[in-house]
Amino acid sequence: MTDAKKWHAETIAIVAGRDRAPGAPINVPPTFASTYRDGGEYGYGRWGNPTWTAFEAALGELEGGQCVSFSSGLAAVAALLAPLPLGTTVTYPGNGYAGTRGLLERLAKEGRLTIRTVDVVNTDEVLAGLENTDLLWLESPTNPTLGIADLPKILGAAKKAGVVSVVDNTFATPLLQQPLALGATAVVHSATKYIGGHSDLLLGAVIVADGGRRDDLVAWRTIEGSIPGVMESYLALRGLRTLPVRFAKQQHTAALLADRLSTHPNVVRVRYPGLLSDPGHERAAAHMSGYGAMLSFDVADASTADRLVASLHLIVGTTSLGGVETSIDRRGRWEGEEGVPPGLLRVSVGLEHPDDLWNDLLQALS
Repeated sequence: MTDAKKWHAETIAIVAGRDRAPGAPINVPPTFASTYRDGGEYGYGRWGNPTWTAFEAALGELEGGQCVSFSSGLAAVAALLAPLPLGTTVTYPGNGYAGTRGLLERLAKEGRLTIRTVDVVNTDEVLAGLENTDLLWLESPTNPTLGIADLPKILGAAKKAGVVSVVDNTFATPLLQQPLALGATAVVHSATKYIGGHSDLLLGAVIVADGGRRDDLVAWRTIEGSIPGVMESYLALRGLRTLPVRFAKQQHTAALLADRLSTHPNVVRVRYPGLLSDPGHERAAAHMSGYGAMLSFDVADASTADRLVASLHLIVGTTSLGGVETSIDRRGRWEGEEGVPPGLLRVSVGLEHPDDLWNDLLQALS
């Protein structure tokens, strides 16, 4: 445990999770072991691993809670939703991450959960739904429309009403907001994205403030076997060390591109909370410490969007996000994303020079 109360996030990302014993390696190494000698902290590879522990310590400190890692982001989501008691009512974003929506819809179809959708940007709608909700699932900024929820108001009301609340913090990362400090029960991450940061691993994480909930998550992970890989945990921890510097550059470039896109005649709409004209700007400015590195923009229709992606030379057409390379995806092409505007293109801004990225977009738009 570091002196996290005194240090900034950039420092915590570097020092958290390290072994400070004399003679210990500076970087926690990957521990490739399925079996351990009796009498130590780890008895079997499915129960724990020193590399997981180091990653969990670092991410937990950044989020201000206790972290449990999983084999993927969706495995982390499932660890929060699948064990819910029969008949639990879950309220969730109707336009959020398709993986979470798909899992909830499956659990509802099986008769295990009752589900209700809300527009998390509509605070009054969310607050009105708390009365008949057991668990409130939030996402802000939303994927892929970059909507901003009033997290302080909503989480405060949920806590007062005794409603369990979960925030998917993948887009914002703990550098921009810490939902636990705002009253959330749990925070979930696809560490595959910005935390890992290099498009080379699958990993998920849940962070909670309560030790009992952490123990429940560990028990679920152990029984279900949804454990993270050792090498994936090592790479995610290494990625976390550089998250602050990477994310700062990515945010800076995202703001430049959003501003330039907003004036292009072939762009119908730009969705980025850093723009003064964005509907979520004031909310984001009030409770976030930045606007993120994700943006979306709309062109005339799906065929125009597909031609644009096919015309790009530098920006990569792909469905994932958060890597050092800038990627673009027409979200409406995927099953489960039928509600997304057909011409919407989601962009994950990487670390390339902003002028090179803009010139690539400019020639494709033209």
